[in-house]
Order: sequence, then C-alpha cells, then structure tokens
Amino acid sequence: MRIAVDGPLDLQATLESGQAFRWRREDGWYGGVVFSNAVLLRRTARGIEFRSTPEDEEALAEHLVDYLGLSDDLDAIYRSIAVDEHLKAAIRRYRGMRILRQDPWECLVSFICSAWSNVHRVSGNIEAIASRFGEPVHQDGGTRHAFPSPNELAAADEAALRILGLGFRAKYVPHTAELVASGEVNLLTLREASYDDALRVVLSLPGVGDKVANCVLLFSLDKREAFPVDVWIQRVLCDLYLGGAGRKMSTRTLRLWAQDHFGPYAGYANHYLFHDRRLAAR
Repeated sequence: MRIAVDGPLDLQATLESGQAFRWRREDGWYGGVVFSNAVLLRRTARGIEFRSTPEDEEALAEHLVDYLGLSDDLDAIYRSIAVDEHLKAAIRRYRGMRILRQDPWECLVSFICSAWSNVHRVSGNIEAIASRFGEPVHQDGGTRHAFPSPNELAAADEAALRILGLGFRAKYVPHTAELVASGEVNLLTLREASYDDALRVVLSLPGVGDKVANCVLLFSLDKREAFPVDVWIQRVLCDLYLGGAGRKMSTRTLRLWAQDHFGPYAGYANHYLFHDRRLAAR
C-alpha cells in the first residue's frame, strides 16, 4: 500500500537519527514494529510504500501518517528554527527529517535505557526486551515481537532484565511499569497537558532525569518545545553558541536557554543539531 507525502521526507534520517530504536534497513526497506504490527516501508518517488501485519494495511495507514509526523508543516518549522548558519546547514543536509510520534510507553522505556548509553546499545536492549517479553508478530517468514505492555514489564524480574544487558537501568523499568500499569500515571493524557505539567509527571518516574523526560515529551507526547540535553547537544551549545560559559551551566539551565533561543519548535532545532553533530563525529 502507498501513502502520499505532502512535503519533504528524509526517511533514512527520520528512522536512523536516534529517536526510535527498532528499525532495521535491508534491501531498501525499513522493518520495524509499530503499534504491535510488523511493518516494512520504504521511500518512493510517489510517497511511502509499506506492508504490514496483522492489522489491515488501510487501517494502519492513518496511524503511520501520525507516527511519521507527516502532518507537521516542515516549511513553517524551518522558518521558525533557521535562526543561524549552523541550523540552516543542518536543514540543508537533512531536509525532510521529521520528529516521530511514537507510543509513549515504548518511548519511555527506550530512553530510560538510554541513560549513559548509545544508540547501538539501546537498540539491542529494546529488541531484547521485546523478544523476551513481547508477543510474536510474523511477516514474510520472519518473526519480530511487539513491545511488551506495562503489565508485562511490571511482572518482569530485575535480574532477567540485567541478563538482557540493561545494567543499572534494570531496576527502573519494573517500577515505572507498575506506575503506568496501575493507572497512577497515564502517559497518553499527557499529550493534552502543558509542557510544564507533562514534564513534572514524567520526571517523577524512576530512572527519569531532565534529558530522558524531554526525549519522551518530544518524541511521543507532542511537545515540540522539549529540548533534550545530552553530551552531543551540550557540546553543540558550548561550541557554537555559548562558548566557555556553557560549560558552567547545568543541563536544565542549558535547556532553558535553548528553549528561549530557538522558540516553540526548539525540539526540531535540537534534533537537527544532534543528528548533524553525531554523524560528523563518525
């Protein structure tokens, strides 16, 4: 099935830029698991071609439009964030990279696992969690696994998660899962909350600091002003914007400065700068 794309889309940058961790590229297709569906998709001259199972492809198409951020007006976003030559250059290189709108639960666990880690290791952690605790989904003779629900991970043993390579992060996942499974924290309702209210709730969860919380808000909870500050972004802000003064600032202070500087789409500015710097370092 095909999805028409109105506006630029760099599918490779969108799926390989460290927002989500379960996409695999092979023979021109990206394979992943979205909303418990095994999905194969690729960019074509006419838009996006995809196959999926078990959900009906026509029904899933609308969800994929949402997931891939295809309703974002990138031209308006670029006009807002292209405030200097650094961002203009990153936009030229990765024009069409979009911010995903992921399942908040999977996104939350993914970024809890990202603390003091890297994209490759987190990808292995999340795939291992799904394979160990998630339901199998079959496609084209292969098997992937849906990401386990909060109830399934609430029942997970910390030792089992450590065996999967989570290290010290293993203790946070079941505790966070219990809060979500019980309904004490409803992640989906945070899409309608203000940035400050959503940030306060996500920061209250075990294993979540300012960087992880802002990742979750940006990549799954519709908070385009969220600005995660990790080591890459800290270097960018210090090297390109703040000089030595930036090295004396806390993560939170850097984030507040950037949100004021880049405006309502600070999260898009963040991700273009992050992706540009990370690839330049390879």
